[in-house]
Amino acid sequence: MIQGNKIRVMVVDDSVVARTMIISGLSVHPRIEVIGYAINTLDAKMKIPNLKPDVITMDVEMPGQSGLDFLREYIPTNPIPVILVSSLNLKVFDALDAGAVDFVHKPESQEKKAAFITALTQKVLIASNAKVRMAAPAAAAAAGPAAMAAPPLGSSPALNNVLIGLGASTGGTEATLEVMKRLPEDIPGMIIVQHMPPGFTKMYADRLDRLCKMEVREAKNGDELHRGLALVAPADLQCRVVRIGNKYTVSCMPGEKVSGHRPSVDAMFQSMSEVVKCRMVGIIMTGMGQDGAAGLLAMRQKGAYTIGQDKESCVVYGMPMVAKDIGAVCTQAPCDGIANVLLRHLKTLG
Repeated sequence: MIQGNKIRVMVVDDSVVARTMIISGLSVHPRIEVIGYAINTLDAKMKIPNLKPDVITMDVEMPGQSGLDFLREYIPTNPIPVILVSSLNLKVFDALDAGAVDFVHKPESQEKKAAFITALTQKVLIASNAKVRMAAPAAAAAAGPAAMAAPPLGSSPALNNVLIGLGASTGGTEATLEVMKRLPEDIPGMIIVQHMPPGFTKMYADRLDRLCKMEVREAKNGDELHRGLALVAPADLQCRVVRIGNKYTVSCMPGEKVSGHRPSVDAMFQSMSEVVKCRMVGIIMTGMGQDGAAGLLAMRQKGAYTIGQDKESCVVYGMPMVAKDIGAVCTQAPCDGIANVLLRHLKTLG
């Protein structure tokens, strides 16, 4: 954990243009010192012992060994926070599963360069205090996430009148999967807000859909929430729950950032606290900052059952910590225990 000293960053990228952009961009920040670079993963493995970086930025696709293979081989014995720098690529999620802390979308034009550097700088600052997540053992991965899912909840009418909101940020892609893969196919309707760049939320929803029992898809404006369906809020739109009679739909619209984010966990939770008249559950997971804490408190004040991820299992214990500190959390649980806590609660409703 870095406190007062500068964060020592190593840049790994086979492109001279990309390396130059990242090094010059990060070096502007007073808390960051770029201590060196590598042109591929082999070069990185040779230089890391001498340079001793606090954080590594790494391209996913490089000649020879890929960033993904590097993570799988190197991170289990050398838990250094890695920020992926990637194009729109499904392998990002495999790399996050292999232990990367976060990712940034490579800019596709000169106009997007400034926003890219801002995002990367912020993620480096967060990663310097993040806990590196270890990938699941190969034997557990081979068993398949679907094998972990709980049996169906059954046809209790009460469970048709429950809505679940889940919010996460840094470390949340894999933490959310850890919860979702343990839930049954007939789970009450869910809405998930995960801070993520445009283009990636659909890929993420598709990944959850493949690996989990329930249907998961990227939300579209007007989608109805119902049992067996989990919707992922689309990037760069604010996602809120809307009540139409006895039905609940989602609104996915452009709008100002809320708590610094779009989509915002606070915007989603706050909308649930205002319009949902049936039973509801709010879950807040790993992430930097406080997005979601105030909205979760509003939900709890309206009678919702609320769950926060515990410190030990968070990549970044920020959002759940603030939520707990302000009294928004009914109970805390480790990442791999949240599904059981949720299911036990739902069984009391049926």
